[in-house]
Amino acid sequence: MHDTAYIKRRDEIQHYFDRTALEAWKRLTSTEKVSGVRATVRAGREAMRAEILRRFPQDLSGWRILDAGCGAGPLAIELAHRGAHVLGVDLSPQMVSHANEALPEIRNGGSVRLIAGDMLAPEHGEFDGVVSMDALIHYDAKAAEAAIAGLARRTSRKMVFTLAPRTRPLVVMQAIGKLFPRGDRSPAIQPVAINRLIAETLARSDMDGWRSHAPARISRGFYISEAQELARS
Repeated sequence: MHDTAYIKRRDEIQHYFDRTALEAWKRLTSTEKVSGVRATVRAGREAMRAEILRRFPQDLSGWRILDAGCGAGPLAIELAHRGAHVLGVDLSPQMVSHANEALPEIRNGGSVRLIAGDMLAPEHGEFDGVVSMDALIHYDAKAAEAAIAGLARRTSRKMVFTLAPRTRPLVVMQAIGKLFPRGDRSPAIQPVAINRLIAETLARSDMDGWRSHAPARISRGFYISEAQELARS
């Protein structure tokens, strides 16, 4: 059961991506020319996607993977091309519809299915692996910890996800965002003290058997995010 704060935040994010930023995100995730700021975000996201993929075997035959917060689906598609059966879940029905219109033929026996919904919903079932790129960055440390632990209960091998590090540039950008009228604001990134969050998450009784691996921070202009890998020992 999700708490009220999580549900409120989840609904804000869905509203933003479905009604305010859909066209901008379509351009960002395409090959269209974008502004200098968005170009740094695109480059950062491409580098982060490569980093996440690097942490999985080239042959994922037999794996069932959840892409939590799949957006336009590029990460889900790449994992499926490695032979995995991937379920991508995103809050934005319009983004998912856009992604499904452009799904390619999947190679190597894998499959991909993209649906709109709550990435944490238990009815999605159990998985060998979970990826979540730049979805948890919109939640505070308490909500992110609960989300990670909740996903871990349904994951048998590994999880790779990103968090927003509490760096000075991100804190400044967050403060500037609060100057805009409320109706024009995007759901702000929530920078967190990552080392403490991971330590406290792994200290939970329901995280027994999970261990962290070396993180990787990607910084490209306005894009700053850190990949974390947790695996069952």
